[in-house]
Amino acid sequence: MTDRTPLPLDGPGVKVGDPRELLLGYLDWYREALRRKLAGLTDAQLRAPVEPFGWSPIGLVQHLGWVEKRWLRWGFAAADVVAYPAGGDAEEWAIDAPTDEVWSAYEEQVRQGKAAIGDAGLQTVAKTGGRFPTEADAPPLGRILFHLLQEYARHVGQLDLLRELIDGTTGE
Repeated sequence: MTDRTPLPLDGPGVKVGDPRELLLGYLDWYREALRRKLAGLTDAQLRAPVEPFGWSPIGLVQHLGWVEKRWLRWGFAAADVVAYPAGGDAEEWAIDAPTDEVWSAYEEQVRQGKAAIGDAGLQTVAKTGGRFPTEADAPPLGRILFHLLQEYARHVGQLDLLRELIDGTTGE
């Protein structure tokens, strides 16, 4: 006989049905999952590129900081920020700073991104002049949050594979 007890749902509370609350709740859940999946790795393990991926776990954290900045601050809020490092993708994933500084920079981008959203509704269209040059190019906040959610889901899933290659730990 097998146990038919349903597994608890991930993300926001089981009774959450509001689309905005769901998107923001799942983004927070994936941001926390990023930390969970990297917990217990040494600094050397966090910084070493993993083959066949070619990037390090902390490099992914740095990349996601840039993603947060591009989509929420430069994208939604049209803030005048540097959206891409001068060295392109190679620099975005390369780690030159200490690990704790990479985490701090990531957390600051999350904080500033949340501030850029504020209490805007999902139908609020991104400001123009940043990532989106015209109103015709500018998506609503819901579209931006959905993009961020899929970006996190993909990368956090990749961390399951990375972690298993590094030390055999498997994800949920």
